[in-house]
Amino acid sequence: MVQIASPAEGAVRVGNRWSVLAICSMSLFVVGLDTTIVKLALPSIGQDLRVGTRGLEWAVDAYTFALASLLISAGALADRIGRRRVFRLGLIVFGVASAACSLAPTIGALIAVRAVQGVGGAMLSPVALAIVVNVITDAKERARAIGVWAAVFGVSMAAGPLLGGVLVAAFGWRAVFWAGVPVIAVVLLLTAVFVPESKALRPRSLDGAGQLLLAVVVGGSVALLIDGPRLGWATPPVVIGSTVVLAAVAGFVRAESRRREPLMDLRLFRRKPFTGAVAGAVAVFAVLNMTLLLGTLYLQNVRGMTPASAGLVTLPLAVAATVCAPVSGFLVGRTGPRLPLLLAGGSIALGALGLVGLNDDTGLPVLLLSYLLIGVGIGFANAPITNTAVSGLPADRAGVAGGITSTARQFGAALGVAIAGGIVADTVPAGFAHASRSGWLVVAAGGLLLLAVARVSPATGRTRP
Repeated sequence: MVQIASPAEGAVRVGNRWSVLAICSMSLFVVGLDTTIVKLALPSIGQDLRVGTRGLEWAVDAYTFALASLLISAGALADRIGRRRVFRLGLIVFGVASAACSLAPTIGALIAVRAVQGVGGAMLSPVALAIVVNVITDAKERARAIGVWAAVFGVSMAAGPLLGGVLVAAFGWRAVFWAGVPVIAVVLLLTAVFVPESKALRPRSLDGAGQLLLAVVVGGSVALLIDGPRLGWATPPVVIGSTVVLAAVAGFVRAESRRREPLMDLRLFRRKPFTGAVAGAVAVFAVLNMTLLLGTLYLQNVRGMTPASAGLVTLPLAVAATVCAPVSGFLVGRTGPRLPLLLAGGSIALGALGLVGLNDDTGLPVLLLSYLLIGVGIGFANAPITNTAVSGLPADRAGVAGGITSTARQFGAALGVAIAGGIVADTVPAGFAHASRSGWLVVAAGGLLLLAVARVSPATGRTRP
């Protein structure tokens, strides 16, 4: 059970539980909206700030780096001092940083403020998930709730390209960073009224050394993926950086295995379903971000589409993800995670293979069908991955478990952007389509990885504690 801050609140009633889900889902909507709406604005940002693909990669990955580095610590901190308190602080930081992004005069300033935005985002996703998991405790009801949770992310994906296209066309790229601010203000107000405070019964101590080593691993890996292709993998800076990252990985494993209350409990990875869920989270978000980045640059820079038109072409991806997510949640609650993961992996692989032969005048039906299939896969993937990760764990570990899977997602996002950027960096529009083909092969490989994850996932809805 979860420890409610105020004894008078008691158990959360059914209606209030779903109100809490709606409020927490709105925060996920803002984070998802930021993901898609910013990527759609990248060509405009590059033109206005006179920066190439690698600079744009950092504008995306500075946010992802901060987010991925701090997610687990944010979850542990929330379990310790109060989930609602950390959640509200995250909303404020994210909102202020979003407004500051719209005022950034240079690419360096934008990258710096995006990192601050990532700090705020780290306090939202895993903490909101921990709030939901501790309020909705029935296994089948939780699976349906996570399906709704995933559907909200799909809605944000659908809204991002359309809203981003309109805002960029009407007001310029700076307007996209204001889009989520009104939603944040509403969530702050509703949180104060409806969301109960909760903590872990036995809060865990904070792990400063583990946090520092994790930041080195995540940040160093992202930096190597972005700058390694440009500098050369055998050059001294890249060799030194690789050595530092490997040493940090070894130090992190050693430190966490010896610590009584580690930042990341490595014993969780002894559970094959949990390990599979983490690997699946990396794969899904790498697939999503590669698809969005490659698709946005191709449609706008090669096909000459406006941001709004590019958003319409990628709309099937978002709509499919939105529709399939609650269906996936229902299937998880009824049959377990294996079937949705099989559907997810197969759909992503088929959609990506449809784009392996991409050229400058690929037919619109091929593009629409491929994006649709990839969206189906993403929609079916999130609910089983999230539910598998948190099922069978004590309620007071929800923040840490949610933090680990959220970290995996954001590392996957950074990985996807870095891989896609490395593949197409410095290519002219005339050669972009051909250069991107290897990227679509990587996306297809992500779908195949999900099929492997399905094999180690429970075949039924029952999970063993």
